[in-house]
Amino acid sequence: MSSSKRYPPIKYTSRDFNSIRSDLIDYAKRYYPNTFQDFSESGFGALMVDSVSYIGDILSFYLDYSVNESFLDSAIEYENVIKIGRQMGYRFGGNPASFGIASFYLIVPGNTASPGINADYLPTLKKGTELSSLDGLSFTLNEDVNFADPKNEIVVARVNSNTGAPTSFAVKVQGQVVSGRRENQEIPVGSFKKFLNIALDSNNITEIISVFDSEGNEYFEVDYLSQDVVYKATKNRGSDNTVTQENLRPFTVPRRFVVQREMNTTFLQFGFGSSINNNDVESLTDPSTTVLKVHGKDYFPDANFDPTNLVATDKLGVGPSDTTLTIIYRTNDAENVNISANALVNVDTAIFEFPDLSILDSQQVLGIENSLEVVNEEPITGDVTLPTTEELKTRIYNVFSSQNRAVTIQDYKTLAYSMPPQFGAIKRASVVRDAESFKRNLNMYLVSEGSDGKLSPSNSAIKQNLKIWLDQGRMINDTVDILDAKIINLGIEFTAIASLESNKYNILTNAIGVLTLMFERKFEIGEPFYITDIFSELNRMAGIIDVTRVKLVQKVGENYSSHRFDVDANMSDDGRYLKIPNNVVVEVKYPEVDIKGTIK
Repeated sequence: MSSSKRYPPIKYTSRDFNSIRSDLIDYAKRYYPNTFQDFSESGFGALMVDSVSYIGDILSFYLDYSVNESFLDSAIEYENVIKIGRQMGYRFGGNPASFGIASFYLIVPGNTASPGINADYLPTLKKGTELSSLDGLSFTLNEDVNFADPKNEIVVARVNSNTGAPTSFAVKVQGQVVSGRRENQEIPVGSFKKFLNIALDSNNITEIISVFDSEGNEYFEVDYLSQDVVYKATKNRGSDNTVTQENLRPFTVPRRFVVQREMNTTFLQFGFGSSINNNDVESLTDPSTTVLKVHGKDYFPDANFDPTNLVATDKLGVGPSDTTLTIIYRTNDAENVNISANALVNVDTAIFEFPDLSILDSQQVLGIENSLEVVNEEPITGDVTLPTTEELKTRIYNVFSSQNRAVTIQDYKTLAYSMPPQFGAIKRASVVRDAESFKRNLNMYLVSEGSDGKLSPSNSAIKQNLKIWLDQGRMINDTVDILDAKIINLGIEFTAIASLESNKYNILTNAIGVLTLMFERKFEIGEPFYITDIFSELNRMAGIIDVTRVKLVQKVGENYSSHRFDVDANMSDDGRYLKIPNNVVVEVKYPEVDIKGTIK
């Protein structure tokens, strides 16, 4: 005679150690009252129950973790947020480069036949000239600078002591420089692999300069593998070459790759097609002729259609095989490559090009080359700290909604943050419609980071790069003025009451530490400063009974911003927050000295 099998109910809501343990004990008492009776904490049964509860708690944790890390809202791990963002069209830029304008000086001999400089000895300093700062950070000249340009500044350097006639002249010219040094890596590639992915050895790579294989084929960087056209600058040989020195031309590139970054690691991913069987592969298959039953089409439908046939083509790029790739890239020397003014002073490797060396005296040419000096008259900025997880999520959402065009104010901010890292980066941006303009004029306020990691005005090179970058996505009837945001440095003074048994010195040290951590983040431009947050943070601390006073003061002086700001006039009526104008950003610059407190 068969007996009915018992199927006890299971609580699927019990997922932590204590609830699982409680359910197991209830289960044993109810269904095995005669078999299992040892429920003491020191018994063997308790060991088994605790072990199963422990395993259940761990499995529940990893299940929650895996699910949470699959969605952008709940993901915590930085790399997982980047991977999800890549699926939504966000391109993680990694550590950006710093950009700036450097001044170059040469001593050029005068003309013996007539007064003035000898133009035959005026060279062009070529792109790729290597420079370095006082701290040893590497920089590269990013454009050719012509010392023969009539707009250059020229002054007398030396004169004949007898006649007083000028014998040599000093020529000043300015050029854009970018942080980093060139490195190359050779990577052997074996048999063909679809979507070959290669990791580069160096960290802090800001730009892939070129990729060639051993057969001399060049591979081009694109945004997406489906993009088969790039634009290259070619020398303008027309009559207007004095105005426009280079023309932009489209080029079809079957060999291409995309760059993917995860924190400090850089990957190159190549295409689907192979150069071996490239001639046998036709263009992209038209799905309507392969899948859909359209009237009048000349085809035979295949019930066992393989969807991968749609991408069996070189239209997603030709990948390398049985060759050696030579990859040249630019990498930064340090985590922070911003430098202050007058810090770029060393010329490591200069590349000169003279009009006609055959008619020049070799000793004088050598003297001209050795006389080259460089200095940056303004700070070189553009390298910013990586965005936090929450900032990264916000930028991913904005990129997904903007779709590579700027219609709304938020789209303009997203486009500014999306500028490729080799052109520099900004720390904060804010866009405000100009109320005084009759047209759709927008004011974009920027702020960057200095060499010390503190907020700093953006230099002219960053602004110029950003202006060109915004042109690709802005509305045709929009005009954008790029301006500096005013930096206001604030100090905090507070008074709190501690419990009688607490150590007041320790309480004060801990309170300053809590506020220092609180204000490590950078404020948005125009973001109000909430004093109530300080009250809440301090009142949560153990040992503090009440916070009786919090006062904000503007910090001024040699190491602080020179902009003046009336704190009292901009305080809200109820005193709960400080109102910040749309073109102002606040910063607690030196928390260790700018935050002061009294414990009673």
